[in-house]
Parts: sequence; C-alpha cells; structure tokens
Amino acid sequence: MFRPLFFSLLSIILFIQCSRNSTNQEQTPYNFALAIHGGAGNLDCNDLDSLEQHAYRMAINSALNAGVQVLNQGGSACDAVVEVVCYLEDNPLFNAGKGAVFTNKGTIELDASIMRGLDLNAGAVASVSNIKNPIKAALRVMDSSKHVLLAGSGASEFAQTQHLELVEQQYYFTTKSYQRYLKAREDDKQGTVGCVALDKYGNLCAGTSTGGMSNKKYGRIGDSPIIGAGTYANNATCGISATGHGEFFIRYNVAHDISALMEYKELTLEQAAQVVILEKLVKEGANGGVVCLDTYGRPAMVFNTTGMFRGYANSEGDRIVRLFKESQVKSK
Repeated sequence: MFRPLFFSLLSIILFIQCSRNSTNQEQTPYNFALAIHGGAGNLDCNDLDSLEQHAYRMAINSALNAGVQVLNQGGSACDAVVEVVCYLEDNPLFNAGKGAVFTNKGTIELDASIMRGLDLNAGAVASVSNIKNPIKAALRVMDSSKHVLLAGSGASEFAQTQHLELVEQQYYFTTKSYQRYLKAREDDKQGTVGCVALDKYGNLCAGTSTGGMSNKKYGRIGDSPIIGAGTYANNATCGISATGHGEFFIRYNVAHDISALMEYKELTLEQAAQVVILEKLVKEGANGGVVCLDTYGRPAMVFNTTGMFRGYANSEGDRIVRLFKESQVKSK
C-alpha cells in the first residue's frame, strides 16, 4: 500500500530536482560578455551612405574584438571597458576623444566616467581639454584617488601626475567636427560612446565617454561623467552605459533607476530599461538609449530614437552589430 505513495513522492522529488537543474542551466552566466554603443540619434539608413554605414559597422566590430580579446585572456571587466572606450575615443567617427565636437567657442571639452560593479567604486572627469583618453583619467580617479569626479584644469593636473598622455587642442581637430561647429548645429551621426563588460570572475564594469553637445556653451556638462545618470554598475543587478539628451538623463538618474527597478521591483533588465527609456523619457520628450548587461551577461539595448550604434558579444561566440532601429537587441 505504501509503494504507490513512495513512487509518487519520488516522482515529485525528481520533478522538482529536474526543474531546479533546468532553471540553473537557464540562469548559467556567460563566461564573459560585452555590450557597446557609439551614440543614439534620430537617423536611419537614408542618412548614411553605404560606405559610412560600413565604416561604423567595422568600427563597432573592431571595438568588440578589442574587448573580447581582453576578456578571453582573463582580463578584468574594467580592463575591457577601458580598452574598448580607448579604441572608440581614438576613432574620429565618434563624438569622444579624437572625434569630439567643438564647443561654441571652438574648443574641445571632454567628459568620461567608469564604475566597477564589485565594490561600487567609480571615477570620472569632466570638461577636460588636453587628455588624449579621458576614460583612462576616469579610471585613475577611481583607482588612484579619494575622489569620484574631477573637472577642468584640476583633472588635467591630476592626469599629469598619473603620467597619462596629454595633447594639444589641435589633436582633436577633424574636418567633419569643424564643419559642424561652423554650421553651429547638432548632427545625430555622431554620439557618446560607452561599454559594459562582464568578466570571467563575475564582475561588471561600465564606462562612458563623450565630447558632449555640439556648439555647447557655458561649460555645459551632460550625463556621461555623472555616476547614476550616464554610467552605473552593480554586480547585484547590472551594468549600464547611456547616451542621449544628458539633462534628462541626469534629472531622471537613468542608469541607477534601471538598476533600482531590478533590485526593488524585481524586473528583468530589459523590462527595467524599457520602463525608463520607452516610458519615462518618452513622456518627457527626451531622446536616447542605453546598453546594459545583467549579472549573467545577457544584454538589453533599448532606445527611443530611430538609431543607436551598438554591438554585443559573449563567450559563446554570439555577436550582434546594429546601427538602426530594425531589431533592437533583447535579453535571451
């Protein structure tokens, strides 16, 4: 009489165990993962000719290659973020570093930030005009100072003590950026750059770098160097790099808000990003987007513009490169 009951209980136990194994398998994190962006804006395939589109796709692919190489060799998430963002800062296609846009006075003012998910440590620089790679300066602020954000000449002075490469303003000159300055208008074909990485040790890191708004005045600073607005990383939730209308991203604390929705409302990364980018910001008429990774290395790339240059790669060999709105990347 006990045999049927025994087998029934055994079946239930086996079912629960199999379910747990299945769930654990679904939640197994990638060995590493990488998500990057090169800015968001209201543009589509008609705004860029085939050669320009190819150039941007190749640049994003090359940036992914640089980050994947670091992560595959056991480098940290922060190492990968710095490597990727430096590549994008050195590429004149993007509004960061070499390709930065001009201010109203015809000068260059750069911002960058980085945050480590392991201990929530962060570093940033703002309004710097002679640091070749602002993301490296942000890293040194995080690792080699007691501060989080340094600005202007003080940031440059600190960078010099750290033996970072300084350059003259002429280094940043590109014909394309100068033409934009002369026309005194914004051009959505360039934008902020950013990267989020998950390394083999389960640590997240996010970094963002920008030349800011074209033709900006009065020392304007956007969200890119503001921790919690343009950049955020927390091993318990996600890593985020943002791009868009900085004033709104600051007011709504966009990057941290996504993390908070995951932590306190238990939303998935994609759900949280959609609430903030597609609902909150849209109601305010604010443009932009984010690239994100959760603790498993699953991506969410959400934007409310017609385009966002973006890419994703992971340890399983998955790779995605997109420029426009056709097929936004969703979590698996």
